[in-house]
Amino acid sequence: MPLPALAAAVLLLVGGGLKAAAPAPLQIATSDQTAEDQTDEWDGLPQGPGREEVYGLCSACHSLMIVKQQGLSRPDWDETLIWMVEEQGMPEIDGETLEVVLDYLAEHYGPDRQLQ
Repeated sequence: MPLPALAAAVLLLVGGGLKAAAPAPLQIATSDQTAEDQTDEWDGLPQGPGREEVYGLCSACHSLMIVKQQGLSRPDWDETLIWMVEEQGMPEIDGETLEVVLDYLAEHYGPDRQLQ
């Protein structure tokens, strides 16, 4: 018996034949997508200027849950980022990007953040 026929026979005997899985529906982002759906694409980071930068910088080395749990003031976030560069090998952030990142972190993950 040729190999393809043998394989088909084994599949019929063992697994009842091949069953094709239904293809997963293609998901396309739309403007009516909910805010929750949009944050899921960014591991729960809320919308706003700096989200993409924070996602890229922070998730490159650790879970974003660490960021979400901190609740630091803007100066403390600044110190943390300096420490990350000096001690943990994070790439240095240029001045303009640093301001956007610090604004985002202070707004969304400051001392008065709401835990999710």
